[in-house]
Amino acid sequence: MYSRVITGAISGIESMLAAVEVDASKGMPGFEMVGQLSNEVREARERVRVALKNASVQIPPIRLTVSISPAEMRKEGASYDLPIAVGILVSLGLIPEEGIHNTLIVGELGLDGEVRAVRGVLPIVQKARQELVKRCVVPTANVREGAVIDGIEIIGVNTLSETIEYLQEVEERKPHKIAPASQTQIKAFDDPDPDLDFAEINGQESVKRAMEVAAAGFHHILMIGSPGSGKTMIAKRIPTILPGLSREESLEVSTIYSVAGQLDDDKALITKRPFLDPHHTISEQALAGGGRIPKPGVISLAHRGVLFMDELPEFRHNTIEILRQPLEDKHIHIARTYGNFVYPADFMLVAAMNPCPCGYFPDRNRCTCSEAEVRKYLSRISGPILDRIDVVTEAPRVDIRQLSADMHNESSAVIKERVADARERQRHRYKNTRYRFNAELRSGDIRAYCRLGTDEQEMMEEIFTMMNLSARAYHKIIKVARTIADLDGQDDINIGHISEAVCYRINDKGYWN
Repeated sequence: MYSRVITGAISGIESMLAAVEVDASKGMPGFEMVGQLSNEVREARERVRVALKNASVQIPPIRLTVSISPAEMRKEGASYDLPIAVGILVSLGLIPEEGIHNTLIVGELGLDGEVRAVRGVLPIVQKARQELVKRCVVPTANVREGAVIDGIEIIGVNTLSETIEYLQEVEERKPHKIAPASQTQIKAFDDPDPDLDFAEINGQESVKRAMEVAAAGFHHILMIGSPGSGKTMIAKRIPTILPGLSREESLEVSTIYSVAGQLDDDKALITKRPFLDPHHTISEQALAGGGRIPKPGVISLAHRGVLFMDELPEFRHNTIEILRQPLEDKHIHIARTYGNFVYPADFMLVAAMNPCPCGYFPDRNRCTCSEAEVRKYLSRISGPILDRIDVVTEAPRVDIRQLSADMHNESSAVIKERVADARERQRHRYKNTRYRFNAELRSGDIRAYCRLGTDEQEMMEEIFTMMNLSARAYHKIIKVARTIADLDGQDDINIGHISEAVCYRINDKGYWN
């Protein structure tokens, strides 16, 4: 007897519906599986056989042939175990065909019949909803994740025996057997850390201003300063001034974490912008993604959020250079033997570094580095990477009087309100376009959205010649000036906005000259 069970497959972060076809026929007893399968999927044969035995199901001496389609896509992971087991049971006549009608099934099986969590349930359920599938049977551990999607029943099962009982049940009695999951089961983690606030930072007003500009326009930013000047302290407070994710962005980010297997049982929906701060020893693969079973890397997990790279020159040169493409294209392309994968990587880069190995250049009273050592240290950050960073600011050494003073600093809530207002202006400006933030503007559209007056244009021409700017750097100054104008609540860019934006270019800092 032939059966066909709907399941889901993941390729990169994209999901698609797949079919597990099972044929049970007379002949030499055997259990064959086809469909360009990885070792994990091929091993399902033994997991399924033993799990069925421990669920009191004896497979008669017949020939079983299992095919997982589409055949041209390589199948990875253990999520096909449960649909394979159900397909066999339908082919043996132990589950009626009506029981699996318009039902997607996914899950890993333990030898004792336990149904274990799998990664990628959120995008699979989302795809099933688009294809008008009525219900999804998933591991109980993935129920919250699946319930994020409206308009589809999510049935959580703990064991293979429980799955069999549910699928054997008469249609009208199924809701009473295992109640479908609802959106009330969703729990998001969106509360900011109450211990972090910009009000706690005395001094460094110019750095805090630069951070506000970067947050408002989603610009990449680099902080340069001696050890202990507060760079890391400021960077860790960026999430406190960033608006939360929209519903669409939240689903997008949650999908990436689902595919990476990093959604916890009680964190089904991510509503706070991600903040990742990898150690400088991180490998290229961990940063970019990929692997034998491809997964999103750190830069994809930071999608729609912040990637903080502290002590930037301490990262391996090749690791830093990986950022070139995603900083420009907002995605990263991974080529592997079994296929090509494109992961989203639209993040805000926040980097911090010392000006030299000892950290005190250009203060020659404290700096012990030779000129050659300073140049070698700075050369770890290539020109193309620097050119892709919109805002560069110095974090000077904090004076003791500032540290001990009883200062009334602006709170994160006040700064966040200005950032939100600036982003609202951008949302209105770029309505019905592909843009969301000023930082995303392409050179061809800058003239339309960042119009300059005669005086401002003449000023930019002088700056271009005097600073020997690249075309990319020229456009970045204008985009940053556009953000500064938005923070001021002004429609037009004036000379003051351009002057501030120019101060954020690396060329006038003296380090790389």
